[in-house]
Amino acid sequence: MNDLETALAAIVRSNPQLMQVLTTVRALDLPDWRVFSGAVYQAVWNAQTGRPVGYGIKDYDLGYFDPDTSWDAEDVVIKRVAAAFDPPLRDLVEVRNQARVHLWFEARFGEPYDALPDTDTALSRFVAPAFAVGVRLEADDTISVAAPFGLEDVFSMTLRPNPVRGGARGWRRTVENARGRWPEITVIEPDGMT
Repeated sequence: MNDLETALAAIVRSNPQLMQVLTTVRALDLPDWRVFSGAVYQAVWNAQTGRPVGYGIKDYDLGYFDPDTSWDAEDVVIKRVAAAFDPPLRDLVEVRNQARVHLWFEARFGEPYDALPDTDTALSRFVAPAFAVGVRLEADDTISVAAPFGLEDVFSMTLRPNPVRGGARGWRRTVENARGRWPEITVIEPDGMT
């Protein structure tokens, strides 16, 4: 584990609600699962800016990978995860089978999306490297980290377009949303945008 991964693990451990999510999901033994995006990078941004633990975190994105891409199979997992939590977490943990994302992504977001081979590959397609970070609480209580672009942007609070995706639709809205909660962020705009 490098220094930034160690720092991230410490931040995750200092967040009781995030740790509750990780502990509960670990017990469910879902295939190839991670909690990623906002619940992770926003925890870092709160630590970096001295904001309270949990500030700005709207949900806990939980990805897993099951080659059964039927809606029925995913719905079983969604219900199983919901049943494992009491409110308010029951309504805040959002579950998605990463093997199914290519089936609905283009219709919802207007961009093509190739099928994924696993959950960690999904991170490489997130809008910004700062968002592309996932964690899992392993059986030995270590926190494993997946961050295909590294953790530098997360800790420097820098939003830049995903270098392999370019400027995603909704980039402006994403930036405004993040700036509204963390005005300290640095934004590097996609080529051709101002």
